[in-house]
Amino acid sequence: MLLAAAGSATAQSAAATSSKTDSLNIRKLYDEALLRGQSYANLRDLCTRIGGRLSGSPQAEQAVQWGKTEMEKIGLDRVYLQEVMVPHWVRGAKERARATGAKGKGIDFNVCALGGSVGTNGKLKAQVVEVKSMAELAALPADKVKGKIVFFNRPMNPAYVETGRAYGEAGDQRRSGASEAAKRGAIGALVRSLSLAHDDYPHTGTMRYEDGVTQVPAAALSTNGADQLSQLLKADSDLTFELEMACQTLPDVKSYNVVGEIRGSKYPDEIITVGGHLDSWDLAQGAHDDGTGCVQSMEVLRLLKATGLKPERTVRAVLFMNEENGVRGGNKYAEVAKSANEKHLAAMESDGGGFTPRGFNIEADAATVRKVQRWQPLLQPYGSAEFNAGHAGTDIGPLKGQAKALIGFDCDSQRYFDIHHAATDTFDKVNRRELELGGASMAALVYLLSKYGL
Repeated sequence: MLLAAAGSATAQSAAATSSKTDSLNIRKLYDEALLRGQSYANLRDLCTRIGGRLSGSPQAEQAVQWGKTEMEKIGLDRVYLQEVMVPHWVRGAKERARATGAKGKGIDFNVCALGGSVGTNGKLKAQVVEVKSMAELAALPADKVKGKIVFFNRPMNPAYVETGRAYGEAGDQRRSGASEAAKRGAIGALVRSLSLAHDDYPHTGTMRYEDGVTQVPAAALSTNGADQLSQLLKADSDLTFELEMACQTLPDVKSYNVVGEIRGSKYPDEIITVGGHLDSWDLAQGAHDDGTGCVQSMEVLRLLKATGLKPERTVRAVLFMNEENGVRGGNKYAEVAKSANEKHLAAMESDGGGFTPRGFNIEADAATVRKVQRWQPLLQPYGSAEFNAGHAGTDIGPLKGQAKALIGFDCDSQRYFDIHHAATDTFDKVNRRELELGGASMAALVYLLSKYGL
């Protein structure tokens, strides 16, 4: 009994020492990030020098070279490009839209083509029918839809505290609204921007056409514009709407994921991936979506190097290409990892903006989720201790079944969809301290994963 008690005391003492060491090392990571962090400076360079980086564009290619150069500056064990073919959709000339009532008075609207939409081939002119749901569209008589433009005007639900939930629920009208409208004989689709803000900035985003269904043009209205059009339709249901878009899809283009890694000191064959997506929509600078995730992922490696915390497992940062309109980069990375028979311990993604850290969402079996949650106390002092089961991210999703855990960096989401996919997603919307704290939070969890595994 005495021997057992002594053994237990020894184990407790060792655990306490380990916890203290981890606490001190995590403090080092945060100190380095807050005192000498590079995320903000890197983001400024990416956003203001290169700007929007839609897949297939010259700016996307510039961003690839930028990412490779910046990771080489960190002094990593390896930096390389991973080839991937990506879609090449172009917006063309600025979109135009105008509503005209029975009295001939015209009102201009701010619109933007949805990513992947076909153009209008000149001006598209028709009456408008407003719906709030797919079910409402399906219930309309055929003559109420045929030859018209369907206007999907369901707002994101402001009652949800978790804004991502509201975005997900309202997103069907953007993703598949055009095809559903075409099935009923419509010749175009207008979609209320997926935003909780009330302003004049339309939000783009990907849409997809259903095979075998006529492809009709699809555009987003600003939230103010959607409200205005709805009011005009109540006063004059016969008004006509003119839409002009020059967008088109060109042949696929060769691009790259940018990869950098620090080789593990004890278990080099076990890999922890951390990443964000390098591409962005073309309307703005792609700051929060997802420049912040890219610079934070790079910063994880820099922080480990700068603090001398050599990871025991290999840590790899990936700047994924083509998350916005194809996920080609995420799929290619998982495909190469599987063919190489790589052992992925965990994959982490930052793609919710660079706002104040809250914690992490974990996709894994219940036992693995509990293992990750045991580290909550170590991140509690930094406000990053909300460890919940949940969706981790789009680019690391293809690694499901290969990695033991998929982990999504979670930050305050209340402002994210105000600027998401809009012209307002610019560098000036990013707070330096919030951004650097996020990179430190990610580095802290990567440090723990590298040391203890799963």
